[in-house]
Amino acid sequence: MSMFRNQSITLSAMALSVACGFAGSQAYGEDWPQFRGPNRNAISEERGVWKNMKGDGPKLDWICEGLGEGYASVSVVGDRAYSTGNQDGGQAVVAIDTTSGTRLWVTPLTNDVPDHGYKGSRCTPTVDGNRLYVVASNGQIVCLDTETGKINWQRPFSDWNGKMMSGWGFSESPLVDGDWVLCTPGGDDAMIVALNKLTGEEVWRSQVPAAGEEKDRQGRGLSNGAAYSSIIVSNGGGVKQYVQLVGRGVIGVRANDGKFLWRYNGVANAVANIPTPIADGNYIFCSTAYGVGTALLELKKSGRDEVKMREVYFKEAKNIQNKQGGSVLVDGFIYCGHGDGQGMPICINMKTGEKAWGPIRGAGQGESSVIYADGHVLYRFQDGTIALVEANPKAYNLKFSFKPEYQERESWAYPVIANGKLYLREQNKLMCYEL
Repeated sequence: MSMFRNQSITLSAMALSVACGFAGSQAYGEDWPQFRGPNRNAISEERGVWKNMKGDGPKLDWICEGLGEGYASVSVVGDRAYSTGNQDGGQAVVAIDTTSGTRLWVTPLTNDVPDHGYKGSRCTPTVDGNRLYVVASNGQIVCLDTETGKINWQRPFSDWNGKMMSGWGFSESPLVDGDWVLCTPGGDDAMIVALNKLTGEEVWRSQVPAAGEEKDRQGRGLSNGAAYSSIIVSNGGGVKQYVQLVGRGVIGVRANDGKFLWRYNGVANAVANIPTPIADGNYIFCSTAYGVGTALLELKKSGRDEVKMREVYFKEAKNIQNKQGGSVLVDGFIYCGHGDGQGMPICINMKTGEKAWGPIRGAGQGESSVIYADGHVLYRFQDGTIALVEANPKAYNLKFSFKPEYQERESWAYPVIANGKLYLREQNKLMCYEL
């Protein structure tokens, strides 16, 4: 199932892919045009990337300085990488030449540095042809030209009375789907909006009805507004819909007109809902931390273009809770970091929620983010440690781990694999390693 109504991003990635031989097998590269990869599922289709790996890790190609302050990851298309960061006096988008590691352009988005906890940018740009889209942490969506960095259009979230569930800044990466770009202002009558990607003109807005006072499983009152997740596409129940984790839980809205379809507040906390859900056929896997837990939802058709949601299972936080590093689904099993601030590697059967192995302390400390490539899950821990773990539900098998060239503060930016290289954002620096 493709998440795009057209294949512009996927096809451009394929067209720009490179191929090279490795000792009797082929290694194929692909672009990484948005948050969590080509299909927003943290999966890279590259092959042969670990063939030349040694115990001390990959070879450092270059380090680029000048990204600014931030926790955003990077998107990579062709010979360019893009990210966001707080520069002097404001938040900006940065373009980098991936062949040399030099900055190509910097475009300011704000007139001052957004004021929120853990200062810095959050948004990984979304690249679509010659345009890229970002959400600044002060609450605005901006479309820029990939070649020059010129702003094509921008709209503040105040147009939709936007708000966050808590005070750490807007953090999502926009979703491009066909002729539209979607984002989550979090307004009472505009939780999600679809915009014409060329002009920024509103196509529709989706209202999520109030359900009275709601509390999380710890008895804390839930807050309306956007959370820290990014929108995905599901065709669950035979109805195309946009799925998002917001302040009051996971929601589904109909793709063609934004009509509210369903909501599940069993996975929501009153502090910060962060991990992007995973769509798999008629199922939605979702998790949140701060003492809440994890659930699997099933979507079934209910009338004309309607969907009914049911909880398949809920696992308490002591069993599995993913705080901020996301999950990846491989052959029916979920791999992620478990624990509130611990990020311990764990593997569970998605359909049953039963633990296959873990949690295991792992090679690093603190939270961990994950991506998958070529039979392995790559963990990046908060202390900067990189660990490669075999995607095997039978046992935890650590293949190697290494500390990157540079580490600062919390290494929360998700790792990226694109065109045979590993990219690690660390505040003002971007490291590129050869795979």
